[in-house]
Amino acid sequence: MSNRLPAVTVVGSINLDLIATAARLPTAGETIGGAVLSEQPGGKGANQAGAAARLGGSARMVGAVGSDAQGQRMLEALAGAGVGTADVAVLPGATGTALIVVDRDGENQIVVCPGANSSLSLEGVEFGPDETVLCQLEVGLPVVLEAARRSTGFFVLNAAPAMDLPAELLERCDLVIVNESEYALIPALASAKLVAVTYGKDGSAMFKHGRKVAEAPAAAVSVANTVGAGDAFCAALVLALRQGLDYTHALAVANAVGADAVGDPSSQPDLAQLGHYVERAAATAGAR
Repeated sequence: MSNRLPAVTVVGSINLDLIATAARLPTAGETIGGAVLSEQPGGKGANQAGAAARLGGSARMVGAVGSDAQGQRMLEALAGAGVGTADVAVLPGATGTALIVVDRDGENQIVVCPGANSSLSLEGVEFGPDETVLCQLEVGLPVVLEAARRSTGFFVLNAAPAMDLPAELLERCDLVIVNESEYALIPALASAKLVAVTYGKDGSAMFKHGRKVAEAPAAAVSVANTVGAGDAFCAALVLALRQGLDYTHALAVANAVGADAVGDPSSQPDLAQLGHYVERAAATAGAR
């Protein structure tokens, strides 16, 4: 296993998260009072880039923000996490915004207003052969397809939010990461070359062409916010696999990172270096 963490380039969304924390989620047409409002940096792309950098990887972000105060704040948050922002475009108009309601158990409802994310372009962006490229689906599918075509290294897709995927995109993916509901909503994943599926408190598993080849249990943790946990898992799994860990160990490491993230109210939580989680996962495996 290499001691040097790989370079990860994240192509994806950058949002301001407006989070209302309430006792429970509202039903259709219902108004719930007594919530607490907070705002923080978010977007699946920015969350994953921030997590990769905090874990010790070399991370850069390819994305777009608006020419507003929120956009400047998102850029500062990325840079503060150690993410390279030279390929984040500042475009006229508004920065993407996610409206999030979180209940006392950490479950959430999210509505995304894409803003500048919907105008993301890869013009002038280069991908090196040693870079791992990580995409999600909060930006336009044409942008993700273009990234897949232009990336010559390890290409990863976090297929969220779930949608039908072109065969060309799935064939290019070296790894797809989804949760169990997304796995069920995208039948084509059953034949994909390598898919990691998360099951919340039931851990995670790896499938090759639909056959389970590895799994790892989740750590017990009190839930504060599930918004950034999947993104932290994605970043950790990519780094662990690219560092040479086998599927089972890599899943265990990513589960440990996700557990730390779910216990933190932030969408971009502070994380330890990846080596800490590698040791923790090994110790937990040894204790079983």
